[in-house]
Amino acid sequence: MSVLTRDEAQTRARLLDVHHYAIDLDLTRGDDTFDSHTVIRFTVRGDTDTTDTFVEIKPAELRTATLDGHPLDPATLHENRLALKNLTPGEHELRVEAAMRYSSTGEGMHRFTDPTDNETYVYTQLFLDDVQRVYAAFDQPDLKAVFDLTVTAPHGWTVLANGITEHTGDGHWKAATTPPISTYLVAVAAGPWHSLRTEHRGLPFGIHCRRSLAPHLDADADELLDVTRACFDRYHEKFTEPYPFDSYDQAFVPEFNAGAMENPGLVTFRDEFVFRSAVTDTQRQTRAMVIAHEMAHMWFGDLVTLRWWDDIWLNESFAEYMGYQTTAEATRFTDTWTDFGVTRKPWGYDADQRPSTHPVAPENVQDTASALLNFDGISYAKGASALRQLVTWLGEKDFLAGINTHFERHKFANATLADLIDSLAAATDRDVHAWADTWLRTTGVDTLTPHITGDNGTRALTVDHTGTRPHRIAVGLYDQDLTDERRLTLRERLDLDVPQTEPRPIGKRPALAVLNDGDLSYAKIRFDTDSTRTIRAALSGLPDPLTRAVVWNALRDAVRDGELPATTYLDIARTHLPHETDLALVDGVLTFATTQAADRYATPEQRPAALTTLTDLCRDLIRRTEDGDHPGLRLIAVRHRVATAAHPDTIAAWLADGTVPGGPELDPELRWRILTRLAVLGATDDRAITAELQRDPSDTGQEGAARCRAALPDPEAKSRAWETMFATDDLSTYLFTATAKGFWQPEQTDLVHDYVPRYYAEAVAVAARRGPAIADAAGRWAFPAHAVDADNLRLGRQCLTDADPTPALRRKLADQLDDLARALRVRETDTHTH
Repeated sequence: MSVLTRDEAQTRARLLDVHHYAIDLDLTRGDDTFDSHTVIRFTVRGDTDTTDTFVEIKPAELRTATLDGHPLDPATLHENRLALKNLTPGEHELRVEAAMRYSSTGEGMHRFTDPTDNETYVYTQLFLDDVQRVYAAFDQPDLKAVFDLTVTAPHGWTVLANGITEHTGDGHWKAATTPPISTYLVAVAAGPWHSLRTEHRGLPFGIHCRRSLAPHLDADADELLDVTRACFDRYHEKFTEPYPFDSYDQAFVPEFNAGAMENPGLVTFRDEFVFRSAVTDTQRQTRAMVIAHEMAHMWFGDLVTLRWWDDIWLNESFAEYMGYQTTAEATRFTDTWTDFGVTRKPWGYDADQRPSTHPVAPENVQDTASALLNFDGISYAKGASALRQLVTWLGEKDFLAGINTHFERHKFANATLADLIDSLAAATDRDVHAWADTWLRTTGVDTLTPHITGDNGTRALTVDHTGTRPHRIAVGLYDQDLTDERRLTLRERLDLDVPQTEPRPIGKRPALAVLNDGDLSYAKIRFDTDSTRTIRAALSGLPDPLTRAVVWNALRDAVRDGELPATTYLDIARTHLPHETDLALVDGVLTFATTQAADRYATPEQRPAALTTLTDLCRDLIRRTEDGDHPGLRLIAVRHRVATAAHPDTIAAWLADGTVPGGPELDPELRWRILTRLAVLGATDDRAITAELQRDPSDTGQEGAARCRAALPDPEAKSRAWETMFATDDLSTYLFTATAKGFWQPEQTDLVHDYVPRYYAEAVAVAARRGPAIADAAGRWAFPAHAVDADNLRLGRQCLTDADPTPALRRKLADQLDDLARALRVRETDTHTH
């Protein structure tokens, strides 16, 4: 498929004004295809006699196309482009009728049949350039137009769209006309939805899910709608522009590739957010944050849209920042920035230290394939961190004033980074343009290291700064509590600009100095020698969870940089995590300790002891929560106790009894989690997996069974799993991912040894056949990450050099191989240290 280049988009934008789309979709044409009929009214600018351009469409069959009543030859469709030749200045009308394929990979019009009740649902996901899988379009974000949509759907279905929909009879649905929006923001979701509707501030609000999830949506409806209303009201306090669309629907849809998508008036979410099993409050907080994130896009992304994909960060960084900040301000979830610090920020730090890093605001996004690669930890986590630092530097009042100026200037239109900076500069005397150059146009992570000098009582702090960005940070000075040496008390929190002009007096030497306390900037931090000793003895005694998150992130960075042995990190976790109260911190530290420190950075000889350490740690947490007062903490401990089990007896007894002694009872999620670990350990079989699937035949049950079967330590099971991933194209993205997650296991290195060299050629082939979503899954989940050895690294680098993987797979492989090389360096450093 041809990708759209920036030069082509700029040329077409200069040539055309696109006014109106009338799209008619018929979803009653069978299981494989649907009919799409599009009428586009547009104007050709200029005074030349004639000009040429093209429209994008990727049909199963292009039936007819007419331009101003004159038929076009369907055979002139080349790949995904239909040429429009000899266009004269003035108004034109293009009509296109086609049959379009349903998708099983979450791209275009995705079709899903629920195995629980056999009901079918379809929905669109058109970002970034999958519009052409659903309707004919001039598919670029700066050719906004007004849309009218009609849909024919099977009897008993409800059709949702960007505007309020009306059933006009006989399965025919009509959506209200939209204001001007970009092509990729058009949305349809159709099926026998379970819907809950209400009104807020005069607008229709709705939440929707498939029927089999109805009891679970109903159970959480009050929380979902309360969060939605609270965020909606808070944004109307922040923004001077009112919400720009006629309704606000939130549809929880199956097999969704992203977390959610900001379609105007119809936000689609992955329906894992309709919780079917027990969850922690941190998971509820994440859901609330995603609701706030997507709602922020209604203004920043939908009302004002990027001109070209080099500014994808403008959408995502803003929504990421606003999602966390507004959730903290408007809902009961007030500790969102701790979760951001321990889960999202490392995503940005890791991405920023790989060869594939790029500026938050890149300047070289030449085409849509390149743009899709920047949908990453830089655009989300680093960008949001940069905006948080900007707010710290500017002040929130001036920041919001600039944002509101931006909305006023560019509403229902498109804008660039330069436009945003101009709007912000109009609200402040500070040099925002210089700030943008140093923060948004550069790559890499700065490192801040404290040096404390002088005599006791007259100590001074100097911050050694490796990097180029200015930072406004807080420095926390902590002393040991005189009544309990395991506790630390905050003496003072200093505001500091880095680079400094002179050392900062701090009085007597603190037990611990924490740079970037409060996590308001984006930088790796290090500790002085005394602070390092204090951390090992009293980390859990720090009073603020956000401070503890900053410290844990610093320890994580030190492990990844080979400055702190993985075994030492595990020892610190063993000492302090049993006393931790913040759920995001416990889960984040245990996840890194298990999946990275134990599984990748520890050598095979060290791993059994590492797992024992983690098992003992989880056992302590389970014992600590026997009183029932901390169900979330107990659930996290149980999950990780399962993941680190080196012997099957305990968890097999839990599965047989249907409960952990003292709770919780095993819900489907925990049962599949335990069965997967038993499969890895060779303590179950296909018969038990089949029995569990009969107990839970849902889609998540199907995924659990696929994961378990792929994890069985049996040559035939491995062969079958491999064939389903790489030799057939039948698996949805979700089932592909589930199979991949089960396949590679550190305990089964010898069994899967011969599949490692096969992976590279077969991943390249499946990515080329099946497209970016499967390419992403193949690179992210099917990569043999367990094989931390020089042969795997050599094979992977050879693949990048010789095999010409698709752009999506190439980026994933490059990142995986960089992480693999890092793991090898960490192991080598640890070996020399010991």
